[in-house]
Amino acid sequence: MIDLAGKTAVVFGLANKRSIAWGIAQKLHAAGASLAICYQNERMKAEAEDLINDLPGASGFQCDVSSDQEIETLFGQLKEKYAKIDILVHAVAYAPAEDLKGAFINTSREGFKIAHDVSVYSLIAVSRAAAPLMTDGGSIMTLSYFAAEKVVPNYNVMAMAKASLECCVRYLANDLGPKNIRVNAISAGPIKTLAARGIGALGDMLKAAADRAPLKRNVDQLEVGGAALFLASDLASAVTGETLYVDCGYNVMGF
Repeated sequence: MIDLAGKTAVVFGLANKRSIAWGIAQKLHAAGASLAICYQNERMKAEAEDLINDLPGASGFQCDVSSDQEIETLFGQLKEKYAKIDILVHAVAYAPAEDLKGAFINTSREGFKIAHDVSVYSLIAVSRAAAPLMTDGGSIMTLSYFAAEKVVPNYNVMAMAKASLECCVRYLANDLGPKNIRVNAISAGPIKTLAARGIGALGDMLKAAADRAPLKRNVDQLEVGGAALFLASDLASAVTGETLYVDCGYNVMGF
């Protein structure tokens, strides 16, 4: 059994009980980690706080990762409360809904900028802020998707962002490796999260994944949480710069 007692984990991206961030938070909490769980804004606070209250000892923090000022404020609060952190989970992605439907060629310039700022640059920004607090080394992880490699209709500009995100993971792994900070991505299969509902034909994606994956089903949040728990632990002490697929094997299939 993995024991994270004495470790502090910061989890970004909690929206509701369907969030992958929530599945990860539950697994880290069950392993004994102290949790700082971050939600985006005041509108999401009530639902997020209800979930956080189900994890005794966890604390909630508000932070919009598209704001450098809010990131700076958050990590000041984290330093004051925890002194150091060991694990950071970046479960954040966003693109305008109109850029997640129809033909990719119609992607707007603004939609492209927003998708990359919120979904990719934010990983750089929070990693930069977290690194000085990871005084005993640490594990940073983010969430990707198979569309970073292969065409998934309607995923559109978010696929560009996920490809950039995976590249970002490798560069951050190189930068932070000398500090014994590992950086990895989890490429989860499609899950019906709040963010995913904005993608056109999500139902078709879920059906195709379940039909074609070797395990003949879709993945759930807690299974992604299990992979995150592994990456957070010493069992993954030599794993960095990688993309770990948690998709019931879908990515290995040709057709």
